[in-house]
Amino acid sequence: MSLKQTLNDYDIELDDNQIDLLLRYMDLVLEKNKVMNLTAITDEEMFHVKHFVDSMYVLNLFDFKENKTIIDVGTGAGFPAIPIKIARDDLKFTLLDSLRKRVDFLKEVIDELQLTDIKAVHERAEECTKTAEYREQYDYCISRAVSKLDTLAEFCLPFVKVGGYMIAMKGKSDETDVGENAIKILGGKIEKTIDYKIDDEDRSLVVIKKIKETPKKYPRGGGKPKKNPL
Repeated sequence: MSLKQTLNDYDIELDDNQIDLLLRYMDLVLEKNKVMNLTAITDEEMFHVKHFVDSMYVLNLFDFKENKTIIDVGTGAGFPAIPIKIARDDLKFTLLDSLRKRVDFLKEVIDELQLTDIKAVHERAEECTKTAEYREQYDYCISRAVSKLDTLAEFCLPFVKVGGYMIAMKGKSDETDVGENAIKILGGKIEKTIDYKIDDEDRSLVVIKKIKETPKKYPRGGGKPKKNPL
């Protein structure tokens, strides 16, 4: 099945230029994957669903306002940020990852696809949010990371402006109770959790509104958000 048809099956409509950009991006990922671990998914049709649909389906579930700023924490090979950027060129992205090799690859992708208003940054989230350039500077923070919600919130919410949103792309929604206390401490409030399916697999989108500033002592360093969640 073609990428265009697959996207249409999930109510994602893109023009031919956007489809071409996605396919070129996939080729870059799969080529680099031969020498560097970027994805376990190498079948192209599966890639279309597991990476492209899974990344862009959020646009059907949440209304990202025009020309806003988004940081993708733990972006890895650029998911979900780059597919969303291709679908919504008006959005301004920062891609954050702690592994330099991945960030160098993302910079190559950005140059190759000639994407604008998007940058890749090599930094750990807990260090990055201590600087005025990044702390509470974003309208949205999105993450498709595998960390539990309480840990993820400590990494993500400090990036978000008061009034903005953290968007957590998770598996089945069975852990919101775990993260509720942490999110409150960090200045957020769970607004809603949206359950959906991609390729018959359960997914959930946790939408967290930033209602007050995150206390300066968060996020904690030294691996504490994972070792000792709030």
